[in-house]
Amino acid sequence: MNSQPDKHMLLIIVSAVDALLSGVVLLIYFGFLPVDISGLGVPRWVIGLVGGLWFVSALIVLVYQLTKTETSE
Repeated sequence: MNSQPDKHMLLIIVSAVDALLSGVVLLIYFGFLPVDISGLGVPRWVIGLVGGLWFVSALIVLVYQLTKTETSE
């Protein structure tokens, strides 16, 4: 059994979900979603930084997995 396609598809799904969740965090940070983040006790810029880094890393993994060529040996 070859588990490479299963692993490849799983990484695509996980990174897409990560990109969506981090996108929601960024939408909250920029004020497009009506969620009050000031009551969390965390500075606002930290939430923006974490959301931005999370989004960029998820997007990098997603783009890499989508452009990776299938090699069968």
